[in-house]
Amino acid sequence: MDWVEKYRPARLQDLVGNAASLRQMAEWARTWTPASRPLLLHGKPGTGKTSSAYALAQDMRWEVVELNASDQRTKAIIERIAGNSSTTASLTGGGKKLILIDEADNLHGSADRGGARAIIDILQRSRQPIILIVNDPYGVPPELKNRCDPVQFRALQARSIVPRLKFVCMAEGLRCQESALGEIAESARGDVRAAINMLQAAAIGKNLVEVRDIHSSQKDERSSIFDLITAIYRGARDEDLLFRSTDIGDAPDTILQWLEGTIPLLSDPNARARAYRSLAKADTLLGLTYRRQYFLLWRYAQGLMVLGVANAAGGRGIHGRIQPPARWQKMGQSRRQKALRSVLLKKISGSLHMDQKTFRESYLTPLSRFIERSPKVYAEELHLDTDELAYFTHNREQASAIIKEISSSPKKTVADPEEPVERTDRRPAAQSSLFDGFSRA
Repeated sequence: MDWVEKYRPARLQDLVGNAASLRQMAEWARTWTPASRPLLLHGKPGTGKTSSAYALAQDMRWEVVELNASDQRTKAIIERIAGNSSTTASLTGGGKKLILIDEADNLHGSADRGGARAIIDILQRSRQPIILIVNDPYGVPPELKNRCDPVQFRALQARSIVPRLKFVCMAEGLRCQESALGEIAESARGDVRAAINMLQAAAIGKNLVEVRDIHSSQKDERSSIFDLITAIYRGARDEDLLFRSTDIGDAPDTILQWLEGTIPLLSDPNARARAYRSLAKADTLLGLTYRRQYFLLWRYAQGLMVLGVANAAGGRGIHGRIQPPARWQKMGQSRRQKALRSVLLKKISGSLHMDQKTFRESYLTPLSRFIERSPKVYAEELHLDTDELAYFTHNREQASAIIKEISSSPKKTVADPEEPVERTDRRPAAQSSLFDGFSRA
């Protein structure tokens, strides 16, 4: 039997790490009402998101209705599995049912089949608690994310994983060297599930697990970019650095960008200057490589950047958090802005029965000015969410407050369609105008 499932924590108190997130979940469950917002659990795989949801349900004596959004995400299936459950009572009587939607960040590909829209509808009318689980919060559609309260799960430190491994060893009657457990915990990089899987793989056919068993069970595992950067700043041997730079499988230009992001962490200005000079020379070789398609130059570029930065760092280590290159974040923001702009153009021009090009060239700028002056009026008129309103106002905090105010205000009563309505304007009843309501601004 899979040890991950066999030893999945049954109660919240059995989980390790992320204490603040677990307390937030427990408080949410204790005070839950139909007006409570769903939770959005996010974090890298193996940090305990799904286990914590099941443990919470166990503690609260709730049934669990799980929907794996990556496998079953058409509107019909979501409605059949989660929709009915969200509005009906528990089979056991007075207890509640926890609607658990896993991998909710994999909904983009099914947007045309109504998956995201169906889940949003469920969130709006549900009378049962709902938890969504994602690895990447940025992969969740904004209109879905804005209706949930986020709960972040961080990668666990190795010292927090070791006690759980000891518990599994004790339950299985398995002897394991302390150093072997430490090796597994370090290699798992914060992923408890991966750590338990490594322990099970190393224990096959053995009563004693030693460090050499861990290495043999992981001989095909590659180094990561984090291993390479750490080795560069700690002053590892040149041969080891060159081997790691090819072992990680990333292209040299990717490695260069990661190193570029770490150089500001060097405290010595002269060291930073030397490191930048090495990267500049390597970048020149990479440019020649792509222009002339002469890929033998890659090896020289890798040697220049890796050994040059290592020489500048002088083995003093890195004092700061290794993060993705800043340019990647800017590129990601730019892509999101373009995608948001495209959605807005389609949404607003469609509601005005106008082609997107005409709206973009003639009306987008004046509309932006009006929205900046009266954001609440136009957020209601155009049914904007937080991201869409912030696109026009350039103030996310203000946009978030306005959307919350609109969401909490009583809904407008819809008039009976058969009841005659006296009209004071001369436009046909079905005609829309871009400037409807602009006089209120």
